[in-house]
Amino acid sequence: MNIGYARVSTQDQKLEVQLTELEKYGCESIFKEKQCAIKERPELERMVNQLRVGDTVVVWKLDRLGRSLRHLVNLVGSFKDQGVDFVSINDNIDTTTSQGRLMFNLFASFAEFEREMISERTKAGLANARRHGRKGGRKPGLSKEGKIKAWAALKRVRDSDAPMSQIQKELGLSKATFYRYLKWAEEEEELNRKGRKKR
Repeated sequence: MNIGYARVSTQDQKLEVQLTELEKYGCESIFKEKQCAIKERPELERMVNQLRVGDTVVVWKLDRLGRSLRHLVNLVGSFKDQGVDFVSINDNIDTTTSQGRLMFNLFASFAEFEREMISERTKAGLANARRHGRKGGRKPGLSKEGKIKAWAALKRVRDSDAPMSQIQKELGLSKATFYRYLKWAEEEEELNRKGRKKR
């Protein structure tokens, strides 16, 4: 079964072009969303929960589905695990074909490269902060809310291609606090990897 997903970012934008193309492709069911990519998308979640083996998810363009390249790759990877194929009409990607699978594997490689670049930028930002007298290390007794925001900051940086300044604004953090929280989360993550007790 071909299942379409259409999204626009604001209530003022129209879905008609996407709906027309999805219907032409033969989508029997279409989930429609009017939501910014960085916010929760209930229709996307509802579609994912209804997917069955043998289904094909169809979108007009790649940017209608994923909020970042990494998010897109993760989504399509989850489709594959469910036995679901993926088609992006405007980008000529169709994972039912060998060529389409090759193309998407290239996207996956770029997503991994993107993740590594984000990690390097984070470390460079922390090093720069330390050079200017801002050590960036976490203070003892970080509050519960601070810990939640620290983990959220680390996850957002790794899963999104949004600028650091935008993520800081979303979390309501100053630049110094943002980098301090990132440092705290990275240290905790490293401790967990090494099997040491969290501080």
